[in-house]
Amino acid sequence: MAEESEADFAVAIVREEGRWEVAALPPRAAASLDSLVHALRQQPGEGGTIGLVSIGDDFFIALRVAGEDVRLLISDATAAEDWKLAAEALDALGEPIPDDDDDGGPAGDLGIFADLGFDALELEAICDDVERYPDEQLGSIAGRLGFAEQFEDAVDSATGR
Repeated sequence: MAEESEADFAVAIVREEGRWEVAALPPRAAASLDSLVHALRQQPGEGGTIGLVSIGDDFFIALRVAGEDVRLLISDATAAEDWKLAAEALDALGEPIPDDDDDGGPAGDLGIFADLGFDALELEAICDDVERYPDEQLGSIAGRLGFAEQFEDAVDSATGR
């Protein structure tokens, strides 16, 4: 029996012939970090595939997969206390689960989109904005990278909005 996903939605983004293409992933694709990486590897684009996942209105995970290379960012490391996917992400990063009294914050590769002109400090500021839900944070990332409209369409498709 397939494992159930904790994700609100997961999307895969590729760049083909200079154009961004964004597609919703099936919920089972985000049931584990391994299944998510596997799903992203199935959609190779120029420079690999980006994955954006919103989990429980609590945090997001961003990935870049190119062949065997997997780059990973989790917006709030303290989510690993309550969410399996977050714990798997921290494990993959070699990071411990933060203490209960930790304020949280991102863990992983803040330079994940640097080659696309998205500064690590700007990405950290988005992660640290606790007033915004993960889908809003991911929408900001999508807008900054130039695929906001396609991202919104894919999220609407994945969530039935």
